[in-house]
Amino acid sequence: MKQNTGYSLLRDARLNKGTAFSLEERKKYGLEGLLPAQVETLETQMLRVNEQLNLIDLPIHKYSYLTNLLETNETLFFNLIMNEPAKFLPLVYTPTVGEACEKFGHISRRLRGLFISIDQKDHIKEILRNWPEDNVRFTVVTDGGRILGLGDLGICGLGIPIGKLALYTGCAGVPPEYTLPIVLDTGTNNESYLNDPLYPGLKHKRVTGKEYDDFIEAFVLAINEVFPKICIQWEDFKGVDAIRILNTFRDKVCTYNDDIQGTAAIATAGFISISRLMGKPFTEQKFLFLGAGAAAFGIADLLVQKFMKDGLTRQEALEHIWMFDVNGLLVQSRADLADYQKQFAHKGVFTNDFAEAVLRVKPTAIIGVSTVGGAFNQQVIENMCRVNERPIIFPYSNPTLHSECTAEQAYTWSKGKAVFASGSPFAPITYEGKTFTPGQGNNVFIFPAMGLAIFVTEATRVTDNMFIIAAEAVAEQVTMEDFEMGLIYPQVKDILKVSLNVAVRVAEEIFASGLAGIEKPEDIRAFIKSKMFVPMYKSM
Repeated sequence: MKQNTGYSLLRDARLNKGTAFSLEERKKYGLEGLLPAQVETLETQMLRVNEQLNLIDLPIHKYSYLTNLLETNETLFFNLIMNEPAKFLPLVYTPTVGEACEKFGHISRRLRGLFISIDQKDHIKEILRNWPEDNVRFTVVTDGGRILGLGDLGICGLGIPIGKLALYTGCAGVPPEYTLPIVLDTGTNNESYLNDPLYPGLKHKRVTGKEYDDFIEAFVLAINEVFPKICIQWEDFKGVDAIRILNTFRDKVCTYNDDIQGTAAIATAGFISISRLMGKPFTEQKFLFLGAGAAAFGIADLLVQKFMKDGLTRQEALEHIWMFDVNGLLVQSRADLADYQKQFAHKGVFTNDFAEAVLRVKPTAIIGVSTVGGAFNQQVIENMCRVNERPIIFPYSNPTLHSECTAEQAYTWSKGKAVFASGSPFAPITYEGKTFTPGQGNNVFIFPAMGLAIFVTEATRVTDNMFIIAAEAVAEQVTMEDFEMGLIYPQVKDILKVSLNVAVRVAEEIFASGLAGIEKPEDIRAFIKSKMFVPMYKSM
């Protein structure tokens, strides 16, 4: 293949160095006159990017600037992320990515990823082969059916796979050339998009039923044929679709759903961390969910498995988990429950008041996965304090607007007693002279490390036990000093170190379970580190 030269080379995000091309490289590759005379270092380029970002006020505009950088100079982009993850993750992913998806059709820019519509069901393999890389190992796939807490965004949801895969690299060092963002277009039920001339997807209602399932199956078969070592991460599908798709393919191909399993793992990590640091057995925890969809099911299912691993029977484990949905507390007398919800319905008196449910169930922790902003009101928090010395408050819904309560509300209404973690980031809070740093139950501590472990081992399947191992590995890295600050998760600034430690533990499980596609190396940690992407310019 002919080497890129001139403008073509400057437009190749993977090879472009911009002003860092040496004088010899400029002469060799026809770049003389296309760049200023000064040869700059990567560090100088980072200074310029940071200065330009400081001149931009709105996060969405910073997001646009950074995604453009990703499309023009991968090395510089990932160097920024890896050097200051706490600063850049909120800009390239949650919460800014939600607004970016909403405005996707109205922002003109180069697009990173593949669009596959249901009208193209019979030639998906040909479309996949249009991607310039022939050894893709990871794809994050969405149909845009339930983007964060924003609902149906159709193909505008592509921003989620783009962001997720950027974090595979930026937070765990998975080489970017092995990743592929995909959106499956089956239509949209979003009326504003159907009437928007700038919406770029199919202009009809979502296809459902057998036709939809046949399309998903055709996609899975095609991508596994074109990319035999692929791992499929499903993202932001509607709850019933997400559960059905995962259950259909989890034992057939290498696949997982981050909304279900990744969210479950990071939540479980938080509870393991709290139990360890408070000196109490995990089996003493009792959970009440607000929301009973795919995310709640995923967390609850993994919690059941963790309880069983720690010695409880399945029935005993189920007694520790209660749920409350839009119609009220899940009790056995209700006739409107989905099949997957029935195992979490208990004998008891029905109530449609969540604050009242807290007093009846007496949970040690409440978990918000409802996308109902403000649902954990003052009465809920005060009731949690009535039944717990240190109530655990987890409003997990994204983006920030949909968080069940804010950190300030949780700490204030609990008089500083709450152990708090949220799905969206909140700034530190000072209450009566003590500063609390709110924990963020961010899947970023799970899925990039999971991806790294799968990548280096060439795993053939993804199991729930791998997620339990990942949760335990995350929890082990929280110190008592962190906990005293209010943290129940590691600090985001340490994400690369955390991800490596989690990946090592997961890789050990992959080898032990016989799911690896390669022979086990003598030193797993050293082997993983040798495979990680390092964002430095290479001589050409």
